[in-house]
Amino acid sequence: MKAVRYTLGFLLLLVLVIVGLALLQPNHYSVSRSILIRAAPEKIYPLIATPRLWKNWSVWNQRDPAMQMQFSGPDSGQNASWEWKSKTQGNGGMRFTSAVPNRELAYELHFEGMGKPSTGTLRIEKTGDGCTVLWDMQGNTEGNLMMKLFQPFMDRMVGSDFDGGLKNLRKIVEQAP
Repeated sequence: MKAVRYTLGFLLLLVLVIVGLALLQPNHYSVSRSILIRAAPEKIYPLIATPRLWKNWSVWNQRDPAMQMQFSGPDSGQNASWEWKSKTQGNGGMRFTSAVPNRELAYELHFEGMGKPSTGTLRIEKTGDGCTVLWDMQGNTEGNLMMKLFQPFMDRMVGSDFDGGLKNLRKIVEQAP
């Protein structure tokens, strides 16, 4: 009986330590990645500004080809949006909040049950060899214990998705005629 009490006490202490560490995490997270694409901004921008084209390069869509998507608003640019349902990627949506053609696209991203939406941008900056595409996202975990638990791992988890998506985007753009 003592062994059961010690085990339960240890498990309770472990849960309290994990929750305590989560509560000590900052309320803000930020993820950023970039890639060089040897192409003009005019070849890159339509692929990032058109929600229906994200399935061609986004790793999230490629992980679940059966993802159900519903599009609304304009076909591309500001206020273009879509919602998705996925057994493996979760349910959520994205809306483009502002757009500067061939330069920048800002968005708001939400997932069901994850609290406050994240915001981010995709920027295209001309360089000597083509363009650098920068993808960043920020979010606030305040009041969401689950997100606070994931906060220390956000850069690694989301960053690898950004890296994969940017590599796919580069491949598509650089192979296009």
